[in-house]
Amino acid sequence: MQIDLNADLGEGMGDDAAMLDVVTSANVACGGHAGDAASMRAVCRAAVARGARIGAHLSYPDVVGFGRVAMDLPTEVLMASLRDQLDQLTTAALAEGGRVTFVKPHGALYHRVAGDPEVADLVVSVARPAGLAVVGLPGSVVLRRAAAAGLVTIPEAFADRGYLPDGGLVPRDQPGAVLRYPELVASRMVGLVRDGAVAAVDGTMVAVTARSICVHSDTPGAVAIARAVRAGLVAAGVQIAAVT
Repeated sequence: MQIDLNADLGEGMGDDAAMLDVVTSANVACGGHAGDAASMRAVCRAAVARGARIGAHLSYPDVVGFGRVAMDLPTEVLMASLRDQLDQLTTAALAEGGRVTFVKPHGALYHRVAGDPEVADLVVSVARPAGLAVVGLPGSVVLRRAAAAGLVTIPEAFADRGYLPDGGLVPRDQPGAVLRYPELVASRMVGLVRDGAVAAVDGTMVAVTARSICVHSDTPGAVAIARAVRAGLVAAGVQIAAVT
């Protein structure tokens, strides 16, 4: 068994350096919802030093709402923003001796591309020229579109988020949305990797096939959660390694 661990970094919160001692992939905020040239280079520098993969955490251009508010932008405007975000991170990564290998939408865009073919195709169009892998929800439209375009797809699970019975995530404004107890989270993730399922908020088991597990850096105690998840998986005989 093998699994990648990823974290959203460069968002101006949490301990990025400590998180990069645990995870194998860094989803770097690249100016859409957070991040600037300095933060991108800092995260890329730390990721390169630790051998972590670098990914573009693409977002709606929404710093005020932290990318968690859906935006109905003209196609050409959203496409230009996504390309600019990727270009900025590509420049930062190259300056630090690294390279961008994947894209992962953030927040409202992440949920939009799970079911919206038109917006999903924009993300795929941004990723395709450089042959970047695409990270998303298992079974999502964006992963299906990416696979059809010949790109590597990385379905992911969320360590610190609650699940709905349909496999979606509990909205952040509802009870059970964010999980904060390291031992509980670690146990859930071991079960997910071993059995391919996780308990939803109503107690039912939801099938989740994942190649990567995400821990959000803005979750309280995020580093402790990530360490517990990694330790639990290793103890269960799971190899922690980035998707290649």
